[in-house]
Amino acid sequence: MNSIRRRTMGLTLLVFGISMLIIGLASYRYATHEIEGLYDANLAQNARLLESLIQAPLPDDQRQALLSSLEKLLAGAPSDKGLAGHRYASKLAFQLWERERLVLRSASAPSEPLTDAPPGYANSHVSGHDWRVYVLDLPGSSRQLMVAERGDMRGELTRTVALRTLLPDVIGLPLLALLLWWAIGWGLRPLSRLAEAIRQRDPHNLQPLVIHPLPRELDTILGALNRLLERLSRLRVREKRFIADAAHELRTPLAVLDLHAQNALAAEAPADRHESLQELRGGVARATRLVSQLLTLARLEPEEEPQARASGVMGDLLVEVRESLAELSPLAIERRQTLDLIADEAEDWRLAVEPGAMGILVQNLVGNALRYSPDAGRVTVTLAADVNRLHLCVDDQGPGIPEAERNRVTERFHRAGPGAGAGLGLSIVERLLARHGGTLELQQAPGGGLRAVAVLPRPA
Repeated sequence: MNSIRRRTMGLTLLVFGISMLIIGLASYRYATHEIEGLYDANLAQNARLLESLIQAPLPDDQRQALLSSLEKLLAGAPSDKGLAGHRYASKLAFQLWERERLVLRSASAPSEPLTDAPPGYANSHVSGHDWRVYVLDLPGSSRQLMVAERGDMRGELTRTVALRTLLPDVIGLPLLALLLWWAIGWGLRPLSRLAEAIRQRDPHNLQPLVIHPLPRELDTILGALNRLLERLSRLRVREKRFIADAAHELRTPLAVLDLHAQNALAAEAPADRHESLQELRGGVARATRLVSQLLTLARLEPEEEPQARASGVMGDLLVEVRESLAELSPLAIERRQTLDLIADEAEDWRLAVEPGAMGILVQNLVGNALRYSPDAGRVTVTLAADVNRLHLCVDDQGPGIPEAERNRVTERFHRAGPGAGAGLGLSIVERLLARHGGTLELQQAPGGGLRAVAVLPRPA
């Protein structure tokens, strides 16, 4: 996979190269146009200069001598061969015509007319060459002056001059690439330091990374990474705590199960063996319930925003309560207990809950009530509603909880008495309610037992 440095470098050079190509083509066209215009102006200027020499107010003998000298000069080579012209100097050719008679021409000019166009600029093809011609009529005479440059020599000079304007860009591109490579590397140096710090970090070290200074963009990434490390640290703490809690709480039930199994193996009478197996079966059921509660509690560990974890699925509280009571009815029948449900059928019992959350809530509250109520006792479940809240009230006929203990029974593994369970049921209930923005209230029931009231907010 390509590095960010190479990708940024390649993209930058591609964009810059395309931009330089477009700008270079535009500059080349503009330069050639301007140089062509400059050469055309030079043609006209040379034509005016030759006109002034030819039209000079001299006596006829002197004029004839001047023309003869000019003709000899243009027909021959320069007298001083040590002086060379400039490489960009134009190679002029001119003709002087009087009607259809060639009066004077330069050595580089052909003998036939350069053009038959009217006065002004014209392009022609004569003697196998292309010419750029400027035609000038001499005033007060029938003479016509033609000054021209060969198209191939003129084009070569034009292209050479125009291309030389692009030479700095061509030479500067590699230098620019080196500077860009250095600049991008310098800009990505904090990212390299961050990557190196992460690479050298011990996998078991979940402490926040501290790197200063960092650019704003990398500081945002570092903050997100540190938040992730913090969450991982909390998850590891939860995992260790869950393992410790499970090991602590399962030690005693497993020891009891082992004891019942030994009694069943050692029993000689069938009745004693049957009794030990029944006790073993009950112990397995209690251990299963304890494991289920431990897993539920682990899933309900609080996060940063408990309410944000509610899925928002609309559920019917009355339907959830009925289904849960139907599942718990065999336990009540076994001990000849009565389960009552009091609710207004016409009331709207809908609320936004996580799937299965209300079932766990009712099973823990009603399960505790059945466990602590005596045989042939009664457990009453009441649903009530007001404008903003729904109330789920569970009354039992058990021994209740002293008022001084009510604030502590929702703590993990806190038992209210020697016959209590694992101390997880009310902790799970309180955690579920907190995730849905609700509360748990523990009061004394009218019959002397415990009244547990779960309050849930109603949707708008």
